[in-house]
Amino acid sequence: MFIKWLDTKLLTIKNGYDYMADSKSWKKIFDDFKILEHDFNQSPFPLSAKQIKMACQNFRETSEKEVRILCKQDSRESRPNVFIENNLFLLPVKNGYYNIIKGEGYIDIPKIKEEIINYSSSLDFQLDTAKIGNSEMQHLDFAYAVSLIRTFMCDSSLVLTIRGRKYTPEFEFYVGKQLIKVNSVQTEVDAGYEGKNQIVLIEAKNNGADNVIIRQLYYPYRQWQKHTNKKVVTLFFNKNNGEDIYSIWQLEFKDPKNYNSIQLVKSCKFKIMQK
Repeated sequence: MFIKWLDTKLLTIKNGYDYMADSKSWKKIFDDFKILEHDFNQSPFPLSAKQIKMACQNFRETSEKEVRILCKQDSRESRPNVFIENNLFLLPVKNGYYNIIKGEGYIDIPKIKEEIINYSSSLDFQLDTAKIGNSEMQHLDFAYAVSLIRTFMCDSSLVLTIRGRKYTPEFEFYVGKQLIKVNSVQTEVDAGYEGKNQIVLIEAKNNGADNVIIRQLYYPYRQWQKHTNKKVVTLFFNKNNGEDIYSIWQLEFKDPKNYNSIQLVKSCKFKIMQK
């Protein structure tokens, strides 16, 4: 019995995160505040960090009661069972406040079917330090250093100007017919580049993600629209662990106030050839 339990437990743990504990905590949160009795077709359900802490205060493990951990749902599969079963997803709307929303909160990352492009580095020397480690930031910095980002965007004027966490200004948008209002939510851009006519924002992964929560692309997009009259472009960037292949997708929001209006513009796979 112990071996069977252990096998089940290990299946729920990915990258050190315990999804079983997460689902148990969220079940209690939903039960305590009778969330499933809410009419999600009319409006999202507002939930605060204080309420989450109150519901989970008697759990022992950090993963069972830490708000930051419980609210990290970056892929469809990382959602707790009660979210998956009821077609719900979670969005932060203010520091310490969330909306539980019915609908599609994620975008599938399209498979790139075109052949891999051999890209020649713009540098006339090799970057030895780029080979040390395996972080998203490192791979993104390497792609920028060899001018792959500029080449993909056909814009030689792009320079690195944005990085790290910032708080959003106030904005609103729709998920289906539901109006969502956001103010002062912390966002993080892995890298942002400004050129003569555009701002390019990048969300980077190195885990071969099949899908990603739209929020990670949408919130920075709306945030930087408030600060510039230049076109704001969103890229998704990935380098699979163990593969020397760099994939880039350009995505756009056809309607800036429609969370689900995201669509693919173009995508390419590259193999960087150092001289």
